[in-house]
Amino acid sequence: MLSADQVIGVDLGGTAIKLARFDRQGELLAEDQIPTPQPAMPGAVCMAICEAIERLDPAREAAVVGIGLPGPMDAAARIARVCINLPGWEEVPLADWLEPRLQRRVTLANDGNCALVGEAWKGAAQACSDVVLLTLGTGVGGGVMLGGQLFTGHNGAAAEPGLISIDYRGLPCNSGNRGSLEQFASIAALRRLWDGEPKELAHRAAAGDPEACAVWDRYGTTLGIGVSSLVYVFTPQKVLLGGGLAAASVHFLPAVRREVETRVQSVSREGLQIEACSLGNSAGRLGAARLALDRLTHETG
Repeated sequence: MLSADQVIGVDLGGTAIKLARFDRQGELLAEDQIPTPQPAMPGAVCMAICEAIERLDPAREAAVVGIGLPGPMDAAARIARVCINLPGWEEVPLADWLEPRLQRRVTLANDGNCALVGEAWKGAAQACSDVVLLTLGTGVGGGVMLGGQLFTGHNGAAAEPGLISIDYRGLPCNSGNRGSLEQFASIAALRRLWDGEPKELAHRAAAGDPEACAVWDRYGTTLGIGVSSLVYVFTPQKVLLGGGLAAASVHFLPAVRREVETRVQSVSREGLQIEACSLGNSAGRLGAARLALDRLTHETG
């Protein structure tokens, strides 16, 4: 029986869709992960989410669903305006598609914002009011919290920290920019530095391989350049790094911190902490669930 006491959070990524069912206190009740359909066209993703949710909640105990996607939503949080690294995702009315199929209320949010909400609820951003979070994965997303509130800007399209330019002559980005931080800090960017899987590179670095350590140092240095610009704009208490590559953060965080200390004047980084998200890859689905609770449970009673 559908209940406002349970909620489903979904984190849609370029390679995987992560789902979980929670109670109102954020305690995990069930979880699943499926590959993102390739190509990740809207219709195929919609059907994959529906099938996964029915497996996750066969007794239909959760009344509401929150979904994090890599891009901005409309002001009503029902339309995915654009997901630049997913084909065909422009003005997709995903909530309207899903609700009749799931027979549950659905709300959408930027995946970086979801991760930040999750970390603020149960993770490394607890008791913080000003935080910048970057998700390092297929793309580079993120979220910004100022004064304890998500910063979403005009029409809800902010913040996209991965799309700031750090090299005006750099590689073109799907956003239309050139040399964006995403072109230097995504999984594809790391593979341009080293022809192999990130897990293998992390394993080699952990074993002391000097070539692997040098690759991570180069990766962290460039990421630190982008983080420096974000620190100047927002002067946060914390910069959090999430997404799949954050699992290897021990290998590149020293370079990130070194670059920020070099480039950012002391008054702008006073008390700043730069660290990995404490919830790992589960932050996004938890935050999506929290946003669904906040937005929708008053409607379900």
